[in-house]
Amino acid sequence: MAEFKDKTVLITGGTRGIGRACAALFAREGANVAMCGRSAASAEQAAAEISAETGGTVAGYEADIGNGDAVDAMVKKVSERFGPVYVLVNNAGITRDNLLMRMKPADWSTVIETNLTGAFNCCRAVARDMVKQRQGRIINISSIIGIRGQGGQTNYAAAKAGLIGFSKSLAQELASRNITVNVVAPGYIETDMTAVLGDDVKAMLLEKIPLRRQGTGEDIAAAVRYFASDGASYVTGAVLQVDGGLAM
Repeated sequence: MAEFKDKTVLITGGTRGIGRACAALFAREGANVAMCGRSAASAEQAAAEISAETGGTVAGYEADIGNGDAVDAMVKKVSERFGPVYVLVNNAGITRDNLLMRMKPADWSTVIETNLTGAFNCCRAVARDMVKQRQGRIINISSIIGIRGQGGQTNYAAAKAGLIGFSKSLAQELASRNITVNVVAPGYIETDMTAVLGDDVKAMLLEKIPLRRQGTGEDIAAAVRYFASDGASYVTGAVLQVDGGLAM
């Protein structure tokens, strides 16, 4: 509890799935949790629900993370209320799947903007205060798709692979200021994004997973917590695959 007591944790894409699980975990451990979503109503509702469940301090904020000015304004509000961001979890992500020859340029641009440019905007917005404080933890949520690729997801794979390279480079830039930057690469996790898959696809995926189960948001939240913890103070630029062995 004491490790994150009163520290400011900002989570993008925090209203559902992995982000919500992360928000609940940090709220239980005494952090001041700011959840960012595209809709103010959904972010505030999710924050109220998690606060009621955990007894923690959780607030919802609206921002289009692909818009740098919107992110700067959101981070300013969070900092004014809770203090400088100590832990940033870049979790927001979308898919617009299709074969390359059928993919619309807008679907390429939208996925890159949200999944990669969004992380850039958020990191840039919190980095200055982290440098001043000489402390901070940035955890970027990539995907095993960014490591091994997947047909029909060239846009998503490009964004998630780019996020890994981005994180390793940023880790080198910020290390001298006691700020770590690490990556969690989830596999097949129970989220709204995977819920749309057909039963045959789900069965096929489970056959490929050595642990023979889907992961949960809580599995990913535990990995995020590790990177945010004092126990990971000597870990930066790392990529942790949390996938039940799928990418072996």
